[in-house]
Amino acid sequence: MLHSLRYILFPVLNITAPVLIAFSFIMLLPCVVSFIYEDGAAGGFQTGAVICFFTGVFLLAITRKDRRELMPRDGFLLATIIWVAIPLFASIPLYLEIPGINFTYAFFEAMSGTTTTCASVLDKLDLLPQSINFWRCFLSWLGGMGILVLAVAILPALGVGGSQIFKAEFSGPMKEARLTPRIADTAKGLWSIYLVLSVACAAAFRLAGMDAFDSILHAFSTVSLGGFSSHDASYGYFNNVDIEMIGMFFMTICGISFSLHFIAWRSRSPVAYFKSPECRAWLITVALMVALVTAILYDYEVYDDPLTALRYAAFNTISIISTSGFSTADFSLWPAAAPFILFSVACFATCGGSTGGGMKMMRAIILLKQLSRQFTLTLYPKAIESLTVGGVVVGRSVIFSAMAFMVLWLIVSIVITLALMVTGLDITTAISATVACVTNLGPGLGIVGPLSNYSVLTDVQLWMCTFLMLLGRLELVTVFVLFTRTFWRF
Repeated sequence: MLHSLRYILFPVLNITAPVLIAFSFIMLLPCVVSFIYEDGAAGGFQTGAVICFFTGVFLLAITRKDRRELMPRDGFLLATIIWVAIPLFASIPLYLEIPGINFTYAFFEAMSGTTTTCASVLDKLDLLPQSINFWRCFLSWLGGMGILVLAVAILPALGVGGSQIFKAEFSGPMKEARLTPRIADTAKGLWSIYLVLSVACAAAFRLAGMDAFDSILHAFSTVSLGGFSSHDASYGYFNNVDIEMIGMFFMTICGISFSLHFIAWRSRSPVAYFKSPECRAWLITVALMVALVTAILYDYEVYDDPLTALRYAAFNTISIISTSGFSTADFSLWPAAAPFILFSVACFATCGGSTGGGMKMMRAIILLKQLSRQFTLTLYPKAIESLTVGGVVVGRSVIFSAMAFMVLWLIVSIVITLALMVTGLDITTAISATVACVTNLGPGLGIVGPLSNYSVLTDVQLWMCTFLMLLGRLELVTVFVLFTRTFWRF
């Protein structure tokens, strides 16, 4: 038993070690910010970096004889371990430098940032040390494309194959597709696009009137579809239409698969966007939801002016369905139909391979087409009809995978919602908190609405939400497969 556990676990820990060592140096970046602004928080980051570094060195030392090539199941274990370990070490500066928070709060905040959920337990953000706000937003930027995808680009240099890591971490139901023959080249290409968009977003914010520091922080959490801000009022702090339009633009394009961005960039043509049924569905959904919410707000006279209704509807709608979680208004006070529709759409709207969360648009397309196909087969049992998306036949394994994912997603959501209600939450808060965390959206409704935060929850409730954020970021199966007997069989 112990030999089997060592054979499975230690090689994965051997790969985790250099990732932790690298992350320890990343933790020194906010130290620079702390020294520049003289906010007095550098000590927490230095302590966290030292602990993270020596943990990585220790793991490297005890597993040096267990190094081997990764197997398919190793990717799932590695993804889960790193997505727990990184928030764990990232929480150290928060715990040490933010007065009055316990470990539960610190870990929740770090997990929220790393998974780009950005559900916060902190208030008075404007008064936090600048380095702490930098760290929160930077975590969401790192998590946006996935720490593991970045690691895949450097692991080949260590003599370790990375394709299984990439498959376990990267989002979407059709993960087998590759953009380049080598997985490391794919990871580098995706990160290049991610970096270019981040720089462009920061520059646009700066030109629109943000100061340099805010423009960088909000570019981090906008391109990652995170949602963290350095201000309690989020984007509403700026009250600037130009800034909101820039935010909407980048949230929309980052809800598109980065694979498509890569293909469009490499071909120097936007044709790929129009050929993708998932991209078209995402853009159509954005337009329809903005129009619908605008009509609801204007019809219910929430705003007297149709242009004002459009302004607030457009930004908050795109923010919610892209699972960003920014706000310029308290949408929980809108007519009930609007936020509930938006939260429902957020469950599936973004594209696979984007920085958004949820079940992904491609799964929704596959399931809808399978439903239509099943109606046909019910009427004509002997009919032969393949399921195609964009002219490509979808295999049975992909269809069954999408169906299994949806069933698991619903089961988890129902169980956690009931558990939250048992611990004392009202039904609106319980449902919205569950959806917001498992889709990596962030703010919910009820007492965890956009102008409140998750600090009103108990520690038990926060741990449930933390687990949901991890499940949502790694798309459930990656985590749950670790709890099967088959996975640990030698």
